[in-house]
Amino acid sequence: MVHSAYDCVQLVADCPSKIDAVESYGSKLLAACSDGSLRIYSPQSHSQPSDQHSPLHQEPYALEKTLAGFARRPLISMEVLHSRELLLSLSESIAFHRLPSFETFAVITKAKGANAFDWDDRRGFLCFARQKRVCIFRHDGGRGFVEVKEFGVPDVVKSMCWCGENICLGIRREYVILNATNGALSEVFTSGRLAPPLVVSLPSGELLLGKENIGVFVDQNGKLLPEGRICWSEAPTEVVIQKPYAAALLPRFVEIRSLRDPYPLIQTVVLRNVRHIRHSNNSVILALDNSIHGLFPVPLGAQIVQLTASGNFEEALSLCKLLPPEDASLRAAKEGSIHIRYAHYLFENGSYEEAMEHFLASQVDITYVLSLYPSIILPKTTIVHEPEKLDIYGDASYLPRGSSGLSDDMEYPSTSHMLESDEHVALESKKTSHNMLMALIKYLQKKRNSFIEKATAEGTEEVVLDAVGNNFASYNRFKKTNKGRGSIPISSGAREMASILDTALLQALLLTGQSSAALELLRGLNYCDLKICEEILQKGNHHAALLELYKCNSLHREALELLHKLVEESKSSQSEITHRFKPEDIVEYLKPLCGTDPILVLEFSMLVLESCPTQTIELFLSGNIPADMVNSYLKQHSPNMQARYLELMLAMNENAISGNLQSEMVNIYLSEVLDWYTDLCAQQKWDEKVYSPTRKKLLSALESISGYNPETLLKRFPPDALYEERAILLGKMNLHELALSLYVHKLNVPEMALSYCDRVYESMHQTSVKYPNNIYLTLMQIYLNPRRTTASFEDKIINLLSPQNTTTRKVGSATSVKPKGARVTKKIASIEGAEDTKVSSSSTDSSRSDGDGDEFSEDGSTIMLDKVLDLLGRRWDRINGAHALKLLPRETKLQDLLSFLGPLVRKSSEMQRNCSVIKSLRQSENLQVKDELYSQRKAAVKISSESMCSLCHKKIGTSVFAVYPNGSTLVHFVCFRDSQNMKAVAKGSQMRRRL
Repeated sequence: MVHSAYDCVQLVADCPSKIDAVESYGSKLLAACSDGSLRIYSPQSHSQPSDQHSPLHQEPYALEKTLAGFARRPLISMEVLHSRELLLSLSESIAFHRLPSFETFAVITKAKGANAFDWDDRRGFLCFARQKRVCIFRHDGGRGFVEVKEFGVPDVVKSMCWCGENICLGIRREYVILNATNGALSEVFTSGRLAPPLVVSLPSGELLLGKENIGVFVDQNGKLLPEGRICWSEAPTEVVIQKPYAAALLPRFVEIRSLRDPYPLIQTVVLRNVRHIRHSNNSVILALDNSIHGLFPVPLGAQIVQLTASGNFEEALSLCKLLPPEDASLRAAKEGSIHIRYAHYLFENGSYEEAMEHFLASQVDITYVLSLYPSIILPKTTIVHEPEKLDIYGDASYLPRGSSGLSDDMEYPSTSHMLESDEHVALESKKTSHNMLMALIKYLQKKRNSFIEKATAEGTEEVVLDAVGNNFASYNRFKKTNKGRGSIPISSGAREMASILDTALLQALLLTGQSSAALELLRGLNYCDLKICEEILQKGNHHAALLELYKCNSLHREALELLHKLVEESKSSQSEITHRFKPEDIVEYLKPLCGTDPILVLEFSMLVLESCPTQTIELFLSGNIPADMVNSYLKQHSPNMQARYLELMLAMNENAISGNLQSEMVNIYLSEVLDWYTDLCAQQKWDEKVYSPTRKKLLSALESISGYNPETLLKRFPPDALYEERAILLGKMNLHELALSLYVHKLNVPEMALSYCDRVYESMHQTSVKYPNNIYLTLMQIYLNPRRTTASFEDKIINLLSPQNTTTRKVGSATSVKPKGARVTKKIASIEGAEDTKVSSSSTDSSRSDGDGDEFSEDGSTIMLDKVLDLLGRRWDRINGAHALKLLPRETKLQDLLSFLGPLVRKSSEMQRNCSVIKSLRQSENLQVKDELYSQRKAAVKISSESMCSLCHKKIGTSVFAVYPNGSTLVHFVCFRDSQNMKAVAKGSQMRRRL
């Protein structure tokens, strides 16, 4: 789209001679004419002298003076070297003139016949082309120019330009890069057939090379750049660069194009017979045959207004960047305004994503953008900035936003609406709405990070201020009235904007079907408005997102109630919910709450304890909820699950359950067993050998745990039942005789009695606890005295259950007697298992029953001799043979004791042999030590005339001497005695100091 970037002003008119070259020096114009003269023009209204930095004036110029005979031949070109105050002219040769006097400073005679040149102002290097030669000269300060290099080229140079350290040449119909150091040539590309080569230097150091009517951008090495190409209307003869435009001299007019891709046409200046185009400090100079025109840039502000009004927003934005730094605020305002207008234009034309990019660049308030979306509901406190109504919008109308509740656009299209609208139109409308919302989502996501950072920083600042007491009252009020991070106080600007953004983003995600993205938004830090989002999520049945909304706002009770409802609905096959929720989801939700709200965890865990008990117990354990609290809550609200909880907890972590809880669990089992026992007794079906599941658990608990009080439990037992449980409790009380009596006489299960003895014996050996009587001898006494032990059992049970009895009796005191003939043997080192097989009197009971061996048939009772013999045969290695024989009746046959005495005698003999061998080995070892001692005492010491005392350092001579144990240290005996006395005195003084 064309606009006026330059104003064309005629500066010089009716020049008497044809103008061959033109240049500017400050505010003056230099015109080289065909008659060899140099005409100098200055503004008519400015008579004051100007320096080289003065700009050209937009007014007619008058002839100031004429330098006749300035050149012998017509000038081909000339250039003002501002940094050196010189004028470079090319005629029959190259000459340099001082400014402003125009006196000739230097002439390069070697440049005679040159047709092109270029000046490197940074380094002071001049290159020129003469025929098929390229020469390089260097300015040597005030002494003139010094030749540096000269290279040959394949053909006559038509155009040339410095490119860094090298030179780009346009020769014949191609471009080459000449290495200014070694003269190497590298081809770039051909220049075309219709137009001569044209090399133009860009301010960035890159080059613009002409190929017919196309300008190609290359770097300093001749490589093509990705910026694209300028397409001129015709092949230009000259091009000048004045950012942000490039002006090209075409045969019929001057064409001005933008230097920004895609290099659009900006302006066309129609002037006939333009011969040269030259760049000035503030304009572009056009030299005609007999006149000079100037192209003066239109002020950037005016150009921006033109471009914006014509809808060329991209070009207007590029011009805004050229505004001077001192107008930064003006530039920001103009850019923002253009971005907004451009965004509206793109939005109305369906380019929603590009429109959002410009809204983003304009830094406009997000409520301004959200006003374009009537389907997005914002918090009621939000001040909505309505968009401007511009002509470029056409007749587009906006749907009104509802003041409360949800817009109809939030719902899915109804059947009546589909019937009223054409199917194709409805489909296109839905597609357009989706694209609009997708563009809004990207816009909000790009804005979100900065909004969240500001809101977080604001919250942190409030917390710091409250911590030091500056705003304590307001902080308390905020805590009371705002629960969770989603609620926003009115005074919180950043968090209010974050709430608007997150609320709108959530709605846009849901309207475009991105439920998973909405879920991720709610799972992270967000400031979604609770009321609006809750209503939207409920209406859309977005249950998972609603749960996250409650969770992020710390509304855990509401979330758990909803989750429980969803779990119950998921169990129904007729439920309409798509996602099936499981009780495990409640457990997962409760895990983070264990440390903050254990009561809430316990309340809602009751709902899933029966369906997934293992996971629930793991929740209690992992959450470090006190077990006593859990047990009390279960006892009050779910007593049927109390035992299950304690069982699972004990199975998972035995150390996590205290003694009180262990006792609680045993009492629960016992209560159930007693109820079961009462029912069976009422039905007269009780059998001691029948085991219910609960009774099995009770027996296992009594055996495995130790946190209960056995004496208290015994008082709850019936007197004539549950003997096995009673035996376990008696064993826990160390009343082993009573326990064994139950196994033998009540339960009539000798194997259980033997197993009981094994457990007691092994536990005593593991813990090194000594029991007064050997447990097996106690069992023997029960077998040999059935009537006595039964009567004793009944008496002791009665005493035990009586209220006056509060102490635990030791059964061993009733049966212990003093050991007869006990002999203690000395322990020796083990050899071949002798230590393991040795029998000591400490491991057996050395007592004998009060009845002794002759009371086995008192009152005609039958002793259980076969059980005794079986016990002796199976546990001969754990029973003291001498004491066992004393307990046996005198009528016992020796043949019956063969299974007991045989291995016992063999073991004794083997132990005696081992002890004899050990004794012999120790005697041999003793002899070896004595022999070594004697050999050490036989050490000889040789005293020579050179032997010295280690204490006084005098010769030993024939004096009495002493030798230290190492055998090499010799001292006088007198010196040794004195040193010992000194040590004794020193030790005594130290002792006195301590006292």
